[in-house]
Amino acid sequence: MSFLDLLAPILGLGGLGLFFGIVLVVANIVFSVEQDSRVEDILEVLPGVNCGACGYPGCSAFAEAVASGEAPVNGCPVGRQKVADEISRIMNVSVGHEDERYVAKLACRGTDEVAKTKMVYYGIQDCRAAARIDGGDKACPYGCLGLGSCIEVCPFDAISTGQDGLPVFDELKCTGCNRCKSICPKDVIRMEPSGAYVDIACNSRDKGKAVLQVCKVGCIACSKCVKTCPVDAISMRDNLAVIDHHECTNCEACIDACPTNSIVRV
Repeated sequence: MSFLDLLAPILGLGGLGLFFGIVLVVANIVFSVEQDSRVEDILEVLPGVNCGACGYPGCSAFAEAVASGEAPVNGCPVGRQKVADEISRIMNVSVGHEDERYVAKLACRGTDEVAKTKMVYYGIQDCRAAARIDGGDKACPYGCLGLGSCIEVCPFDAISTGQDGLPVFDELKCTGCNRCKSICPKDVIRMEPSGAYVDIACNSRDKGKAVLQVCKVGCIACSKCVKTCPVDAISMRDNLAVIDHHECTNCEACIDACPTNSIVRV
């Protein structure tokens, strides 16, 4: 086979390659979407933890939403006022003062000393796995299982294990990202205003007699706290006392009135 015999297919393949290359270049020009340079600038000032507390899948999606005007410049609860100020500078808009900050708090005091167990759990040390087996080892169906799943998912090291085996939340480190709350199978973690110092440390919706059968420090729905509160900041919902922290003055009168010590200062 001579060189001339090979030349035709070589030129043919080369021509096809050139043709498709030109098609790709033209398509890139025609269909290209210009990236807003502010997206990268916003990403640089965001914490980068991709926690989703802003309501978007991650920091990148939030940055794009801010640049397009879909999300507010102060929509990152992790970055707080500092990041909001930086983003407002990039977007050339004004931003108000920091909104009320919410932090995670545990609505349970059911340690092994005061809360009964119904079995011994030897499985995976994960609250979700334990909850799949008859609701976990606690006799109270609403109580904290204490296996630390919330600790594992916290990206800010704001949760640790206390001496009593229950998780302890560091209000100064907590950013209110909701990761711990969303992973808890018992829904025993609440998001409350950071300035709320009086809290109902119980999550049970059972009636008083049923509560006392499984826990010594549970809310028994006696309503003494409701009657004692001087500003009507406490109400009963589904057999559980609920504090309106925007009305509460932290006077602690309810703490003294509670017969089971389920109301605590946090």
